[in-house]
Amino acid sequence: MSGRVSRWKDALRTELWPLPVFAVVSAVILGIVLPMLDAAVDDQLPGNGTVLLFNGGRDAARAVLQAISGSLITVTSLTFSLTVVTLQLASSQFSPRLLRTFTADRFVHGTLALFLATFSYALTVLRSVRGEDDGNPSLVPEISVTVAFVLAIASVVGLVLFLAHLTREIRVETMMRRVNAETQETTDQVFPKDRPAPGPGPVSASETFLISSTRSGFLTSIDKAALVQAAEESGAVLRIDQEPGSSLVEGVPFATAWSAEPGVTFTWTVLEKLTAGVNSAVETGYERTKVQDVGFGFRQLVDVAVRALSPGVNDPTTAVHVIGHLSVLLCRLAQRTMGPEHLRDKDGEVRVVLALPVLGDLLDLAMNQPRQYGAADPVVARRLLGLLHELSWCDRNGRHRAEIMEHLGRMRNAIGAADHSPAERKNLLDQADMIAASCSEPPRRA
Repeated sequence: MSGRVSRWKDALRTELWPLPVFAVVSAVILGIVLPMLDAAVDDQLPGNGTVLLFNGGRDAARAVLQAISGSLITVTSLTFSLTVVTLQLASSQFSPRLLRTFTADRFVHGTLALFLATFSYALTVLRSVRGEDDGNPSLVPEISVTVAFVLAIASVVGLVLFLAHLTREIRVETMMRRVNAETQETTDQVFPKDRPAPGPGPVSASETFLISSTRSGFLTSIDKAALVQAAEESGAVLRIDQEPGSSLVEGVPFATAWSAEPGVTFTWTVLEKLTAGVNSAVETGYERTKVQDVGFGFRQLVDVAVRALSPGVNDPTTAVHVIGHLSVLLCRLAQRTMGPEHLRDKDGEVRVVLALPVLGDLLDLAMNQPRQYGAADPVVARRLLGLLHELSWCDRNGRHRAEIMEHLGRMRNAIGAADHSPAERKNLLDQADMIAASCSEPPRRA
């Protein structure tokens, strides 16, 4: 799937309106078509077939439909208000970057769609109920009113389930689990298990050209096929110097190009075409997304941990749980091949080098702020050391031991500078020594 398709899919998934709008349109169409079916078959229904259908008169049908439409718009307003309150809570107490997680909740989408569809359907059917004194043939659409009644009952059940779902979703453990799952999904897409080592990259020529961004925003996704095509058409080799999730600024270079043919220089026409092609293959947005950005999930989790460690919240237990999720993600990545990706043309020549994160970058993101704000708490410091121990165990080939030892040294410094009791400091430093000893052992093979 191309980056552009993934971006549009993610954008639609994180919007509240698409499914409710589709449900409203479908309900209006059904509210027009079903009364027409009623008018055609009501007189032909067998007697025992009408037992479960609405059997009141014109006034009763209107009263039922008016009650359904009036109550459902009130319930929809209540549901929307609760959703907004939940979004405000997530933004203020946890992290504003978690709002995408809530707005992507399909249960919320489905509940709003059910309520609005029921309201629209009942209102549409109401216009078809008429009596002989209206100057038209009498019509009490029994099937249509029965469907409205069933939708109303379903909406009541949906409201109860929505309240139960909402109380579960506002728990921080639920949010962390969801971010963890989304980040693992992105990890499997960007760094699949069978990803081969990229090998040596192309050597840049002595004469290189910088490609500037034509718009500002976060780099959300890259269309790989379009980049290869742009490089082939211009006879160039490209290196995208910014990773997904990086901030691009209009007029500031974010990629480098050089000629695939030694000694060949680009003309201004070719450079302009190449710049336009590269920028059209790169999607930017006003916020980061999970489409190709592995670090976005880490950023969300670290934000929750930092907010939990702030004096206003003072919830180290939540920070410890977040560090556990970070450890899961890092251990998963420790067994993958990370780093730049090489895109080849149809002849097998490397045409594009994409910058992608390495484990050290994500380890820095996961450790630096929690260490800075949480090293003074023995429980948080112990869990941060546990993360390094778990990561060293999953690093079977010893490829990342240098990064682990570097952060272990930083933890020792932070523990020594923190106001711990002598016994607590000794226990933490002993744990650090144990991790250092395990890192010095020979690599373990899978």
